[in-house]
Amino acid sequence: MREKVVQYIFFFSGLILIALGNAVAVKVKYLGLNPWEALNVALFQKLGLTIGAWSTITGLLLLVVALFVKRTYVNIGTFLNALLIGPMMDFFLWLDFLPNATETPIDYINLACAILLAGAGGGLYVSGGVGAGPKDGFMLTVAEMTKLSVSRARMAVELVVLVISYFLGGPVFVVTFFYTLLQSPIFQGSLKYFGRLRVSLTEKWLMQGAD
Repeated sequence: MREKVVQYIFFFSGLILIALGNAVAVKVKYLGLNPWEALNVALFQKLGLTIGAWSTITGLLLLVVALFVKRTYVNIGTFLNALLIGPMMDFFLWLDFLPNATETPIDYINLACAILLAGAGGGLYVSGGVGAGPKDGFMLTVAEMTKLSVSRARMAVELVVLVISYFLGGPVFVVTFFYTLLQSPIFQGSLKYFGRLRVSLTEKWLMQGAD
């Protein structure tokens, strides 16, 4: 039971960080967003609703595809990820406490913070071991179907999303092309750190319970 508590604390804390990072990035979207968020913004600009709503819709669509093709990567964590990040992001934007774009070098600092938050949040939620998000599950499914490596499958999928976002008028600019280069190392580092921390906390709680 205590191990599950640690898992879900890490999982939900990670989702909150991702949502906060995405919300900060949206505030300076003129610099460019990652392909998926650029798509959500483009759909919001074209069709209405909210950016978070489109994040949920695209996540659920990917989840449905994964369900029909390869259910291995779909579990409770996948559903929670798809359903919660969008509304959390909308909530942070609704609170209106995040810094607005100033079109000065400060915006680059804000965007760097956004990438750091989202990357660290990704490592934190995955380290919980509750399950992969719909985008990750979809990319793993594509990798298995095409026999590509996971990294190449990710690049291929994100390139397609990037092209769609561009033609829909989404915020695809210079920084967009650096997202993966910047966020992947942050994700990997945070995953290792939080993975060790989770194991340490779980062992500590189990020892206390045994006393």
